[in-house]
Amino acid sequence: MTPTLAAHIPGILAPEFEADPYSSYSLMRDEAPVYYDDQLQAYVLSRYADVARAFKDPAFTNRNYEWQLEPVHGRTIVQMDGREHATKRAIVAPSFRPKVLFGQLAPIIETNAVRLVDEFVARGGCEYSSEFSRLYPINVTADMMGLPVEDLETFRGWYTAIIDFLGNLTGDEDIAAAGIRARDAMAEYMLPIIADRRENPGDDLLSTLCTAEVDGTRMSDEEIKSFASLLLTAGGETTDKVLTSLVAKLVEHPDQLADVRRDRSLIAAALAETLRVAPPLHMVMRQTAEEIDIAGTSIPEGSTVICLIASANRDPATFAAPDCFDIHRTDVDAAREFSGASKQLAFVHGRHFCVGSLLAKQEVEVGINVLLDRTSDIRLSEGFVPVEEGVFTRAPRRLLLDLTPAT
Repeated sequence: MTPTLAAHIPGILAPEFEADPYSSYSLMRDEAPVYYDDQLQAYVLSRYADVARAFKDPAFTNRNYEWQLEPVHGRTIVQMDGREHATKRAIVAPSFRPKVLFGQLAPIIETNAVRLVDEFVARGGCEYSSEFSRLYPINVTADMMGLPVEDLETFRGWYTAIIDFLGNLTGDEDIAAAGIRARDAMAEYMLPIIADRRENPGDDLLSTLCTAEVDGTRMSDEEIKSFASLLLTAGGETTDKVLTSLVAKLVEHPDQLADVRRDRSLIAAALAETLRVAPPLHMVMRQTAEEIDIAGTSIPEGSTVICLIASANRDPATFAAPDCFDIHRTDVDAAREFSGASKQLAFVHGRHFCVGSLLAKQEVEVGINVLLDRTSDIRLSEGFVPVEEGVFTRAPRRLLLDLTPAT
């Protein structure tokens, strides 16, 4: 018998779920760790052990991305497997290694952070999400790719439409159509630039991808465009949301904010803990290549499986006091959380561990350092309470802060 969700547990599309997914996650882990969602036509996993297995076991494939990501991004490395995946990842990965991030990209990242922070600190306050976290990652990515600053507003429009498409769990036709239009416009914009970089390479990321090869294999123009689309949108969206969630968590825990201000090495721990307790991406999908037994439930071959990252990251079987934000927790090692040895699952596990994890870490560390350098105090605006929003991706939509400039 196919397990279903009991009536007292709000499912993923229920309004009560979006208002408080963490209560649903707790009930799912306890009562329905594997169940079938009729509306989403997918099996849902909520326990850490099961989600981690789905990320590592080759019986869980990325074939779902053929209909989930490919319509707006094209075919990217996240849906490749085997030798193809290994080769294309080997082409991309060197651009995201520490030597590059802490070397040639460091000035790009810091310049963008300083420019945005300096605009609002002098005013003594900001709406942090719209004035910093939504702008900063996509600005950095555009600079990395050598794209003109005057086109940033266009990129943000594509970014919004494609992110809405990816989170369109209800299948809204207008949202789907807007995503497809953004895909076509981005392709029309990017492909001539990629062709030009092949003929006239520079020192930007697009040029690097155009000229790099592994075992005689290069990325095609279409593959580079698809990777650029993925980096601009999926990478930008997750960094955007974790930046907002991280600052929200710290200002809600002023003792921990004070600790970070005194010891900047704790920024990495604060980021790792935010990724655990409030990951920007709450769920990812996989597709089974064969019939699989999970927790006594048989999942047929070809099934879509929704892996609830945010639930797994709060599983009490894996983390102590899992609902508490604690940058000093001893059951997570921040030094490992941005590599394939991570414990929290926000970057996924296994062969598809996020290639941009160190870029996200570098952007967050630089951005938070600049914010702390420019201020002596950061607090929530009087009467304001951050409220998380979203189902597929999630973070406070607004974060009103009062700031005291550093003297």
